[in-house]
Amino acid sequence: MTAGVPAAPDPAQVRIDVQRALAEDLGAGDASASLVAEDARARAHVLCREQAVLAGQAWFDACLRQLDPDIAIDWHHRDGAALSAGTRLCTIEGRARAMLSGERTGLNFLQTLSATATVTARHVAAVAGTRTRILDTRKTLPGLRVAQKYAVRCGGGSNHRMGLFDAVLVKENHISAAGSIVAAVQRARRLHPDLLLEIEVENLDELERALSAGVDRVMLDEFDDATLSQALACIDGRAEVEVSGSVSLERLRHLATLGIDYVSIGALTKNIRAVDLSMRFDD
Repeated sequence: MTAGVPAAPDPAQVRIDVQRALAEDLGAGDASASLVAEDARARAHVLCREQAVLAGQAWFDACLRQLDPDIAIDWHHRDGAALSAGTRLCTIEGRARAMLSGERTGLNFLQTLSATATVTARHVAAVAGTRTRILDTRKTLPGLRVAQKYAVRCGGGSNHRMGLFDAVLVKENHISAAGSIVAAVQRARRLHPDLLLEIEVENLDELERALSAGVDRVMLDEFDDATLSQALACIDGRAEVEVSGSVSLERLRHLATLGIDYVSIGALTKNIRAVDLSMRFDD
């Protein structure tokens, strides 16, 4: 079973992420691995101890290959694969020192990204068979946004904007600083005519003003079911609809039956628990 196999991540970004992470862990050198003979070789495997969706192979590989370019890593499953407890993910052969020095950093990437993919897959399953798509947010670990958003795609979800540069999302503070919803929308259209223009609204009055101003998408933030029904009747196809704010798995299916286009969920990248993985040397 595969939740999703997205396009490979940007190798340059992976390299940057890994260089930073290895420098943080290794510092002036791995004092523990120095106890092992420099030319010693080993064979190892990575084990998944619980149900999960795999994500982060490129980052794991880079952690080891930056330390031993000739290391051999044979993956038995691809990113996006649904895993059961006890699954062997890959086998590794190469310099023992490189494996020991890269182990923790590689597993940190793999367990964190697999956690995001796993949580995403659960949310995607809740809306299966409907038009509703699950979106992530910018609530990512600093420096790991590209990685976590890749993991969301591994879980079958979709990415919202990557950052502040590739879409206009007008929120409460933007409206306050601009003077009004109309002023904010007009200025956004003038300055960024080719970008998606979305506005977050918190009540029906703001919704009507946003629709009248001509936005592409409205984000209904923290609407209860009764107000949401009123909002959908008001929108009536005039804009795409995104729902956000404390959306539980239990409520997701109900939202999907209403014909919501998107549900954005910060918990995909923010409230995650690392998947239980380990690397073991073979005897």
